Amino acid sequence: MRFDLITLFPELFGPHLASGVTRRAFESRQVDVQLWQLRDFAEDNYRRVDDRPFGGGPGMVMLVEPLERALAAAKAARAEAQVDAGAAPAVIHFSPTGRRMDQALMQELAAGAGGILICGRYEGIDQRFLDRHVTLELSLGDFVLSGGELPALALLDGIARLQPGVLNDAASHQQDSFSDGLLDCPHYSRPELLSGLPDQAEDLQVPPVLLSGHHAEIARWRRERSLERTQALRPDLIVAARAAGRLSRKDEAFLQALQTRSGGA
Repeated sequence: MRFDLITLFPELFGPHLASGVTRRAFESRQVDVQLWQLRDFAEDNYRRVDDRPFGGGPGMVMLVEPLERALAAAKAARAEAQVDAGAAPAVIHFSPTGRRMDQALMQELAAGAGGILICGRYEGIDQRFLDRHVTLELSLGDFVLSGGELPALALLDGIARLQPGVLNDAASHQQDSFSDGLLDCPHYSRPELLSGLPDQAEDLQVPPVLLSGHHAEIARWRRERSLERTQALRPDLIVAARAAGRLSRKDEAFLQALQTRSGGA
């Protein structure tokens, strides 16, 4: 798959694409990233890509014409490389008004051909460009960032780690939070017994079941801790998992026992 990023700050992407386990996806071109400096498509001597908003108000608005020239160049390059098999590529813009990014979206996009990412800046992008070209708007959450580069990095990272052979263990991403609609269970490693801090009397021990070697019991413990954590921190995910039919009878029985214990506490 290929992602073409139209941005004023292509230098922000280099360190991320070359570091961490996900770099394997970028180095192998499983996720091919091409960066387009928007100022290269400005036609005046000042390489201007923004101007004051009509109607007044604070901030500057990114201009349509440089964006359209950059988009056309990215589409032409993708067509030449035969990335999209003749289909129009997805054009993705990052905005607080967009769909909330989640693991289901990562899995959906990880199975596709990629797309063109528009990283806005300043007060925003001229609405006419968005209306004419953008096919999907995405948001990291209900807050405002200085530009679309950080959400674009998050998207690339989330998609890259789902590519075959990128993670050391192919099953790793299958156990991630949200992969089955629930939060992940707690994880432990060495030492088995962690000495208490000066202001803590108790030593901290790894749950014995994880040391038992009994794989079925370990799987059950992990599932129950996942359910327990999700119920405590994100009960909305339990509701969604139930509606989607992702909870088994054993899951429901455990949740009912949790509720009973909580009600009697």
